[in-house]
Amino acid sequence: MAFRREVNVPGEVAVIIVAAGRGSRMESDRNKVLLPIRGIPILVRTVKAFSESGTVHRFLLVIGEEERLEVSALMEKWCPDVPVKLVYGGAERQESVHHGLMALEGSESVVLIHDGARPFIGQNAIRACIQAVWTMGAACVGVPVKDTIKRVDMLDMVIETPDRAFLWQVQTPQGFKPDIILKAHQQAVFDGFRGTDDAVLVERMGMKVRMIMGGYGNIKITTPEDLAYAEAILAE
Repeated sequence: MAFRREVNVPGEVAVIIVAAGRGSRMESDRNKVLLPIRGIPILVRTVKAFSESGTVHRFLLVIGEEERLEVSALMEKWCPDVPVKLVYGGAERQESVHHGLMALEGSESVVLIHDGARPFIGQNAIRACIQAVWTMGAACVGVPVKDTIKRVDMLDMVIETPDRAFLWQVQTPQGFKPDIILKAHQQAVFDGFRGTDDAVLVERMGMKVRMIMGGYGNIKITTPEDLAYAEAILAE
């Protein structure tokens, strides 16, 4: 694949696309990322979003071992010129990401981590995230929350209403310099810590993470209702 340098970052950029989850909430006997939206599998749409941005040198797809042949066939059919490496996932997402990090080649200056079930990531957000990683070390795509948020206690009684001006809904990609995220994952393994995303592993080490504006259409397809919403997004 001919790489078009469209971000001012020395070294290579890799993206780890996490696609090993079973997605039980989709009520399907298949991995949700293999389901089609308007005839094109979700995973293929996700890979194409990054390949068409002209910013990524290397793709690491973290999948279930039993899906190797199917994913290989999809990539050969839909993305024959994309430099894809298949990596087998672990029991949980955090372990799967760690497997992807261990498969890096060492020549990368930026690594992005993205949910395979988020096919509508915008190219401007990808570029902005990469650039922010190079200048800050860690960045996370998201959007400001629209709703009022309540924090409750163990009895579901409201104890606080945070100012939503300072609240963001986290998305992916999340990007890091490789040494930072590798160290964060290794520390999490040592401590037995399980985070809900990769950024929190860096945060707990006392490092700052820059928020980057994503888009409200950058949804994670998790349920049958999300599939219908995805169809509507494409229709627009």
